[in-house]
Amino acid sequence: MSYVEMPGAKVPIRMWTDPATVEDVALQQLRNVATLPWIKGLAVMPDVHYGKGATVGSVIAMQGAVCPAAVGVDIGCGMSAVRTSLTANDLPGDLSRLRSKIEQAIPVGRGMHDSPVEPGRFHGMATGGWDDFWGRFEGVAEAVKFRGERAVKQMGTLGGGNHYIELLLDSENAVWLTLHSGSRNIGKELAEYHMGVAQKLPHNQGLVDRDLAVFVSDTPQMAAYRNDLYWAQEYAKYNRAIMMALLKDVVRKEFKKAKPTFGTEISCHHNYVMEERYEGMDLLVTRKGAIRAGSGEYGIIPGSMGTSSYIVKGLGNEKAFNSASHGAGRRMSRNAAKRRFSTRDLEEQTRGVECRKDSGVVDEIPGAYKNIDQVMGQQRDLVEVVAKLKQFICVKG
Repeated sequence: MSYVEMPGAKVPIRMWTDPATVEDVALQQLRNVATLPWIKGLAVMPDVHYGKGATVGSVIAMQGAVCPAAVGVDIGCGMSAVRTSLTANDLPGDLSRLRSKIEQAIPVGRGMHDSPVEPGRFHGMATGGWDDFWGRFEGVAEAVKFRGERAVKQMGTLGGGNHYIELLLDSENAVWLTLHSGSRNIGKELAEYHMGVAQKLPHNQGLVDRDLAVFVSDTPQMAAYRNDLYWAQEYAKYNRAIMMALLKDVVRKEFKKAKPTFGTEISCHHNYVMEERYEGMDLLVTRKGAIRAGSGEYGIIPGSMGTSSYIVKGLGNEKAFNSASHGAGRRMSRNAAKRRFSTRDLEEQTRGVECRKDSGVVDEIPGAYKNIDQVMGQQRDLVEVVAKLKQFICVKG
């Protein structure tokens, strides 16, 4: 479909979904965002749903301003994927050992490594900038400095919630590795600190929603936020790269005879800010639950733990600020999913997938998410599908 345009106070709201299917609270958030004095454009992806301040699945283009709540608390959260030389024929009948080996190698939930993981230990992993990156931690907000040791040990860890590691098959029966994670606790602490700072600033006192508080250009608060934001985005990128290296190590050991090789890694943020130029304006584009889909750029759009995921190539649609959805998107809250579904439902909906099937992950049940194939159909003018994948192992925190 092409987009539907709804009127907004300062800019029209371009929606790549049927507005009638979007919950009222999310529509109100979109209208609220469209009132911001600094806004120059708002694009809404088909996975849109209610979030803090701004909806998940929205692309907010502003001039000289950034809203930290619109970036979200998991700064730099995103996906990585790589195709392997393995095929379905290489897989063992019992996948539980492989899943267990992955969980041993990569801490999940609130877990962390016993000692820091050095990227130099991984063959072929680019380590340029690593020392500089950690050196720049000295320049982040003083309020989170005490989390430094934890941040070092959480580098290369998964986290909980909707974060996961998956092994999947494409239509040619090739095995893919994918993972979804962000900037862990340090990103969350930085985000929450700066949200608190923004809400106290005088220019934010008249906003329709205090969660939409922004930083504006040429102020020390904006400079401090952008410094910490870009550092956290980089943390997230390193975090995924190290996890992927650890995952490849597991696969090499478990499939020694097959001598697996790995293709080019695809990596994309979906909670982040970039400086981009549209219609002659230099804008700060915030993607909250959206990936960049510039012409020819590769991206990853996952479903849920029992459905398909997609490797895509961007079509460079400027009306959407070169963006696409970051996944299927939730159709109900975590609490609603826990009330509605049981572990038996979870077992049924994840049949054929080696994964957790206990009450701790019922809120991640496929039924709590929108239909990924429908979501993909709504953004045919944003991306083209390169590969459709179906998971056979899913590791969750």
